[in-house]
Amino acid sequence: MSGLFITFEGIDGCGKSTQADLLENHFEEIGRKVISVREPGGTDISERIRDVLLSTDNRLMHDSTEALLLAASRAQLTLETIVPVLELGNVVLCDRYLDSTLAYQGYGRQLPAEWLRQINSAAVEPDITFFVDVPVETAMARMEGKTLDRMEEEGTTFLSRVRDGYLALAQSYSKRYIVLDGTADFSSVHNTVRKEVEKRYDKD
Repeated sequence: MSGLFITFEGIDGCGKSTQADLLENHFEEIGRKVISVREPGGTDISERIRDVLLSTDNRLMHDSTEALLLAASRAQLTLETIVPVLELGNVVLCDRYLDSTLAYQGYGRQLPAEWLRQINSAAVEPDITFFVDVPVETAMARMEGKTLDRMEEEGTTFLSRVRDGYLALAQSYSKRYIVLDGTADFSSVHNTVRKEVEKRYDKD
């Protein structure tokens, strides 16, 4: 595939969605064909799965059910949207992808990593992953007053395990991971993102 696949990762409240939006605007300004998707979601079917996953009506959902639903949503998004766009040579920006499952369901829910990889066999490897890192306390403060979804309700201990998972993934996949300081000014973080994209993966 000749396109460029960039993912944004981090715990809830880190600011990754803002950075994904800013990079999308940048690509559009320079005339690069780009689509931006989110997980869970990104297609009609995947968005319906998202509603089930995040609804606080489903607090009794088993951890394994959660992981399987996420894998189903990801498979649909990957095969319906991501792969076709990359095969056309265009850019895909994804707000969360497989690493979110490895961090949230692997480290957070403590499900076996090998099983998680097996059920996500449809996933493709990103070219670059931006991990927007913030302390858990900062993330929790940013979400204060917000109506929380089922995942965001998990709290400090859970998010601490998830953040540890991301830091471990960043070490294991250092060639594609860029760790960003999510406590810095969003415009300076965006400038770092742009520089890293231009330095590593500019194909123009």
